[in-house]
Amino acid sequence: MDETINEEITNEITEETTDEITFEDLGLDEYALRAVAKKGFVTPSPIQVLAIPRLLNGDANLIARARTGTGKTAAFGLPIIQNIHNKSDHVEALILEPTRELAMQTCEEMKSFTGNKYPRTTVLYGGASYVAQIRELKAGCEIVVGTPGRIKDHLERKTLDLSKIKYFILDEGDEMLDMGFIDDIREIFEKSNTDARILLFSATMPAPILKIAADFMGEYDIIEEENVVDEALLIDQKYWFVKESEKTEALVRLIDSSPDFYGLVFTMTKMDADRVTRELDLRGYEAAALHGDIMQNQREKVLERFRLKKTRILVATDVAARGIDITGLSHVVNYSLPFDTATYVHRIGRTGRAGTTGIAVTFVRPEERRKLGYFIKNAEKATKKKLVEEKVPTVNEVLALKETRVMNELKEKLDKNTPTEKFTTLAQEICKDQEAQAVVASLLSVMYGEKLSPKHYGKITTKDLGPRGDQTRIFVSLGKKDGYRARELAEFFSNLLHIPGRMVDDIDVAQEFSLVSLPAAAAKKAIEMSRKNKKLPHMHVDVKEEDGGRKRNTRRHAEDKPREEKHAGRKATRGEHSSKKADVKKTNRPNVHSQTERSSSRKSGNNASAFVKKGKKAERF
Repeated sequence: MDETINEEITNEITEETTDEITFEDLGLDEYALRAVAKKGFVTPSPIQVLAIPRLLNGDANLIARARTGTGKTAAFGLPIIQNIHNKSDHVEALILEPTRELAMQTCEEMKSFTGNKYPRTTVLYGGASYVAQIRELKAGCEIVVGTPGRIKDHLERKTLDLSKIKYFILDEGDEMLDMGFIDDIREIFEKSNTDARILLFSATMPAPILKIAADFMGEYDIIEEENVVDEALLIDQKYWFVKESEKTEALVRLIDSSPDFYGLVFTMTKMDADRVTRELDLRGYEAAALHGDIMQNQREKVLERFRLKKTRILVATDVAARGIDITGLSHVVNYSLPFDTATYVHRIGRTGRAGTTGIAVTFVRPEERRKLGYFIKNAEKATKKKLVEEKVPTVNEVLALKETRVMNELKEKLDKNTPTEKFTTLAQEICKDQEAQAVVASLLSVMYGEKLSPKHYGKITTKDLGPRGDQTRIFVSLGKKDGYRARELAEFFSNLLHIPGRMVDDIDVAQEFSLVSLPAAAAKKAIEMSRKNKKLPHMHVDVKEEDGGRKRNTRRHAEDKPREEKHAGRKATRGEHSSKKADVKKTNRPNVHSQTERSSSRKSGNNASAFVKKGKKAERF
């Protein structure tokens, strides 16, 4: 499309307010409008106003810059649903997402737009059964949502064919870049229909995104919301280290230490939403659950009570909370660490609106420290605000806050109250032959004794749950020259020790060695295995770390060099890990500090599924 014409259309659309534009005005047909009504959407968002008409008319490729939580899925989903009504014998559209959780969420959203059984949508992501996914693909589907690694795997297995797709949608493009998926995406592009219409959605437009556009998209339009100000959110963002079994207790303390708590508590599953609501109810808090199993009429009642503040705690899943527009929320609580930045920003954006401030608190399990580091980096980049660690308040701290609040409220009521003759007479009877102060103390005990009792609270682990805890820092003679980055090292130890990859924490990778933190028992086991099996890389406890001589995350390349020299002699004794790697072909692997899915060869037994590069031959441990 001519650039001048494109600019005129953009200006024409954005000059009108979204209050004046309806979904009918965007060109959606009856089928798509039924989906809109079913979802409860009333007014299109700015990005929907800009994107939907372009996707329904013409065939230009499109790059859309839009913030998270602005309705991007509907912006590309509704036009696709409108254009793919019938059963097909091949995949018509591919939607790539950076994480499995976002892929699942987008898949559910696409299904919610469907008025009948077509189009069929399937989600493909790492960690799930190939057999089940292949069965779904063979049964037929028109839309595939997936993560790059698993999509690439299915293409290599010939279980997925993208040669006839009409739409190639790359969602959260900047997240894809941060997570190191560019090479995977390029391979998927090369195996897809070259005539497919390419749609790229991204919150920012870094150079590599535009490079992809130049390489694969040919001519394209760029659209973005008008008057988007990249400013920090007015939200205080905090995280607490809390054991899974103590999260409800932490939530109770948060509620009681906050004046006029009025907030959303996000859980990952429907079961969690019901359980947390039930636990709060048993402890005397009026809370309500909202998730996909709640009937529409009941959902409306729950939301109405929440809007009127008759219920001040709403425990919800992400899908159920979509479309909720309630102002004045004081808190958003992430009961579990969100899987991705997009979900986090969308959640916390429910508070701190219209110039007001809000508080977002995220509960983090101690074993999620490595994932937290990556999460914080991206969350701070997206929100332009620091994410700060805080301690869970103690029982005494909570009670002190409650007592002050209760007494202030009581004094305020007393100042405004003039007792009637009836109550004056009653007071005389109660105080007869007793000291007035003792009587007042007894009355306060009757009224507030239970509310201000420490027995109301349970225990929370008081030992330091911050970085490291009961972990051991170890040296391992695998580094960048061996083709290893953080993700590959996490996979290596996960396979070697049969532990979740998230337990391989705080990974620092140098050219010829790496330092990682493992649970103490796992670290001891890894070192013993290394001593007994010469095919495994050398490992030992990082002595400087154990002596407290080095601070975490302060290592620079200049500091790495002496350690490499220090361990050069030891490494030279291990043939397969010698420094003679002049003819080594380096693998192009991303340095990612997160659990992202990727295809890998795995081997049972005590040997990790990993390779050491030696000359032109790869040797398996």
